[in-house]
Amino acid sequence: GMLIRGGNQLGGEVAVSGSKNAVLALLAASLLSSGASVRLSNVPLQLTDVRNMVSLLASLGVAHRADPEAGTLDLDCSRLTSVTPQPRYVRALRASFLVTGPLLARAGEACVALPGGCKIGTRPVDLHLKGLAALGADIAFSGESVHVTAPKGKGLRGAEVCLDYPSVGATETIMMAACFAEGETVIANAAREPE
Repeated sequence: GMLIRGGNQLGGEVAVSGSKNAVLALLAASLLSSGASVRLSNVPLQLTDVRNMVSLLASLGVAHRADPEAGTLDLDCSRLTSVTPQPRYVRALRASFLVTGPLLARAGEACVALPGGCKIGTRPVDLHLKGLAALGADIAFSGESVHVTAPKGKGLRGAEVCLDYPSVGATETIMMAACFAEGETVIANAAREPE
C-alpha cells in the first residue's frame, strides 16, 4: 500500500511518458502512409512491447530511427517488402495483430499469425476478422495464421459493422482498414477508449 501525508504544497514538474496502447495503435497505423515518413513523439521506447512492434514493422520493410533522448521515432513505410509479419513478434504481442487492417487496406492482403497460436473456439481476434469480412475481405485460415485479402479489382467497401462488444483492438483494426475502403463505414458498439 501507499501512505500519503498531506498538509504540504506540491510543486515541480513530472515528465509523463506516452501511452503504450496508443503508441502501439499509432505504430500499426503508420503502415497506411506510403509517402513521407511518420514521426511519433513522446514514445515510450524503453518498453518491450513497443520494441517488439517496431521489430515487427521492420520485418515488413519499414525503416526506422529512434531518438531515445527526444522520445521520437521516425518511420519510413514507403517500401513495404512483405505482408507477413514475423510470427515471433505477433505471438509476443497481441496488439501486433493491429497491422492486419492497414496491410489489408494498403497492400490488399495480410498474412498474420494468430496471437498465441491457433486455439479451438473463439479467438481473441474474431471481432477483428468479422469487421474486415463486413468490409468485403476474404478470410482463410492456414495452420496458425490467417490470410486476409481484399476482393481483386474491387478493394474494400464501406459497411455497417456491429461489434458484439466494444473491443478496442477490433475498433482500431476496422477503422484503419476502412481508411482506404470505398464509401462510408459505421461501427456500431465501437470502443470509446482514448487510444
